[in-house]
Amino acid sequence: MSETVTTTLNDVDIASVASLAAKIQQEPDVADTKWAAEVKWNGGFRSEASVRDFAAAKSDEPGQLGGTNTGPNPVEQVLAALGNCLAVGYAANATAAGITINDMTINVEGDLDLHTFLGLKDGNAGFSGISVKVNLDSDASPEALQALHEKVTGTSPVGHTLGRVVPLSVELL
Repeated sequence: MSETVTTTLNDVDIASVASLAAKIQQEPDVADTKWAAEVKWNGGFRSEASVRDFAAAKSDEPGQLGGTNTGPNPVEQVLAALGNCLAVGYAANATAAGITINDMTINVEGDLDLHTFLGLKDGNAGFSGISVKVNLDSDASPEALQALHEKVTGTSPVGHTLGRVVPLSVELL
């Protein structure tokens, strides 16, 4: 009886990453994916987002913005989504390049002016800027880490979504 040995690096299954890339090379349509979430309002500024079969993720505003602080607010979730996406990108691309990550922390901050959200003036209700600091502990050379960084920032789905104009359709039913 033969055993299947799974080789991992950075807690990522190397064969799975390579297999997905190979499959998409052979069948490009596999790369065209659709993602979805359903959000249920729970009164006040509280809501819950359901995604796939996971427990619902709570959202609320902090007390100083009129909420009850039972979860991160939507703009905090956007920042967290960017940080999480970058973490996946670093893990996947480091693994593909044979780079070991010993530790990683990603700090994401965004600047937001509430005037427009509150209807006090016209303008952009979204972030005026987002900054990310990646603290990556690895034994890889600075050149290898710079190449990894450029690959990750050049391929991040959430980073690309936030960094360019994306068509948005919101329909009231």
